[in-house]
Order: sequence, then C-alpha cells, then structure tokens
Amino acid sequence: MPFPRHLLTDDEALVLDLRPHWWQITPPASLLAVVTVLGVMALATSWWGPIDYVIGILWIGALLWFGANYMKWTTTNFVVTNERVISRTGVVSKEGIEIPLDRINTVFFNQSIFERLIGAGDLGIESAGEGGRQEFSNIRKPNIIQNEIYRQVEGLEDRRLDRLGRAAAGIAAAGSAELSIPEQIEKLDQLRRQGVVTEEEFQAKKRDLLDRM
Repeated sequence: MPFPRHLLTDDEALVLDLRPHWWQITPPASLLAVVTVLGVMALATSWWGPIDYVIGILWIGALLWFGANYMKWTTTNFVVTNERVISRTGVVSKEGIEIPLDRINTVFFNQSIFERLIGAGDLGIESAGEGGRQEFSNIRKPNIIQNEIYRQVEGLEDRRLDRLGRAAAGIAAAGSAELSIPEQIEKLDQLRRQGVVTEEEFQAKKRDLLDRM
C-alpha cells in the first residue's frame, strides 16, 4: 500500500516509499507451504485419523500467521522525503514516527553475511530530540538508504542556505534604501512569517543586526 500523498506538505517531495524486505514474510510463507504439501499428501494417500486433524489445525495456524505477517508487511511504509523520514505501520490502528531531516545526526546500518546476500538489513537513525535513536528492521538495501538520507539532509541544508542568502540580499537591498535596523528586523520578520526563512535563521540574522546597533 503506497504512502498517502495527502500526508505530504505542499513543498514536500517523496523520494523513497519502501515496504520491508520480502524476507520478513518468508518464514510464515515457508511454513504454510510445507503444511499445505503435507495436507495434499494426506488427502492423496487417504490418510485418516488424528493426523488429519493435526495437519488441519497446523494449516489453519500457518495460514493465520502468514496472513497477519503479510498484512503487516503490506501496510508498513518506510518513507524518505526531502524534509523528513517517516515510518508507518498498521491496518486499522496506525503507529508511526517522523524524523525531520534537520534533526538527524547519524545514520548507521547493520547487515549479517546472509542479509548482505539478500539485500536486507537494519537501519538506525540518531537524532536530536526526545526520540534519540530509532531502529528500523528488515530495510531493503540499507547502505543505499543511508546514502540517500544523507543526500537529502545536504539538499535541505543547501535550500536553507539559499533562502537565507536571498533573505540577506533582500535585507541588504532594504538597507541600501536607508532602512533603520529595527525596520530591517521587521522586514526579516515578514520573511519569517511568509516561510522564506526559518525561525532559527531569523534569530541568527536578528542577532547579527542587533550587534550592529
């Protein structure tokens, strides 16, 4: 099930929308296949007695286990956008976590030898804030995902520097029109309210202007 596009903000672009690696549903699928084969053999050889009931119970249990894992697999999304990392899972009730890119400090991954062969692994993200460190298991090609997250973090920083540069240019142009420092701060605050600069960028430039007084 793809990540709902209406949950993205107006300027947000979807970069990756991944389900867990197929290995997550392999154990229940394998058990269901084995029990199904045993059931077919029992029917073909006309086995009768307690063993038929045992195989039937096992088959129902394996089917339920596979169904639950498949529904969890198909409704789990690991999403990377140009603004945040999102993990969501659940059919009726939903649970998830969102990590803004500007709060990410470190991204790391772990792969066993077998996981390297099948292209799976675990991904960890350390970020500033209450969450601290988040772990995500059964991620497809975690080394590539790690690189993509870092690339999006750099892109976000580049866009912020560009906005700050344009805001500074606007303030410089306003300053050349002999605006006072309070008027320049007011102009910068208008840019903040319009979303051109962030709160952090506004405070940094405001301090710089106040130091000139």
